[in-house]
Amino acid sequence: MSSKDFISLKGIRGFGYHGVLAEETANGQEFIVDVKLHLELQKAGSNDDLEQTIDYGQVAILILKHIEGPAVKLIETLAENIAKELLGNKGLDKVVVTVHKPNAPIKAVFSDVSVTISRKQDD
Repeated sequence: MSSKDFISLKGIRGFGYHGVLAEETANGQEFIVDVKLHLELQKAGSNDDLEQTIDYGQVAILILKHIEGPAVKLIETLAENIAKELLGNKGLDKVVVTVHKPNAPIKAVFSDVSVTISRKQDD
């Protein structure tokens, strides 16, 4: 069962080379990731114990590793890779990952392009 508690990290920025077009993989661009981590936080809060929660500093580093790491074509794949690795953390029930691509090569005026996925421990 998914916990009602969660930790949010918003606006993790990094420079990556993800994309389908040659210009994207050659020049790179900024990507922004938000995550919502669903887990039980009562024990951590009651005991003031980092071991009973998830270290959001380490989560940020993991996300940055994916943004700046090996290129993928789709931001959907980037989101899946982040979710899959995060779900390896003990106690994490569910993760919601949003990947923003604010400078996507679209021939229209827009403010943001993003994908959001939600994955549970048993997916």
